[in-house]
Amino acid sequence: MDATFWALIGLVLFLGLMVYIKVPGVMAKSLDKRADNIRAELNEAKRLREEAQALLAEYQKKRKEAEAEAAALLAAAEREAALLTEEARQKTEEFVARRNALSEQKIKQAEADAITAVKSAAIDIAVEAAGKVIASKTDKTTQTALFKDAVAKVQSRLN
Repeated sequence: MDATFWALIGLVLFLGLMVYIKVPGVMAKSLDKRADNIRAELNEAKRLREEAQALLAEYQKKRKEAEAEAAALLAAAEREAALLTEEARQKTEEFVARRNALSEQKIKQAEADAITAVKSAAIDIAVEAAGKVIASKTDKTTQTALFKDAVAKVQSRLN
């Protein structure tokens, strides 16, 4: 009986004691429990991943909707700006046309006033010249007769 024999007996006793205390069952239960925990964590991770993918898809959808809405707003703003620009151009053209018409009317009025002034000045000069010619070529009795005739014509026109 040497030491190796006693070591073998100690090992057999130890293993027997382990089986008697049910260490392999406890170890199996512990390993099963750990495997169940790992499975639960994997399932939780899978659920969280699916949830994250759903949130990502939802946010991508919202981003696309926001981009579409922004594009629609931009297009509407561009259309409104174009309409306002066109309206301003039309109003400017109308204003210029009115100003041109008013200027042309003022020019025509100024021309008419100038023609009237020239005619009036010409008539005044002609009357004055005629008066001088008549005064130098006629005698006193003829002048009186012409004056009375002119006064009678004026009175008849006024009445």
